[in-house]
Amino acid sequence: MSMENLEIDTRTMQLTVDIMDIPTSCVIVICDGKAKLRELPTHGEYKIVTHQGKVKRMRREEGEEF
Repeated sequence: MSMENLEIDTRTMQLTVDIMDIPTSCVIVICDGKAKLRELPTHGEYKIVTHQGKVKRMRREEGEEF
């Protein structure tokens, strides 16, 4: 599972992502000037837990078909 912290250019406050270098199924979460990229599981859920308008936790639950 791909997990990556992305860099935000502090001078321009822009995030540049090359879509050829990231997984085909992923999520980018931005909070408090930080950006994180997480690959989504093939079967499962990805929960983003917030508190008072800020991201507290990113939780992954995987499963498989029986």
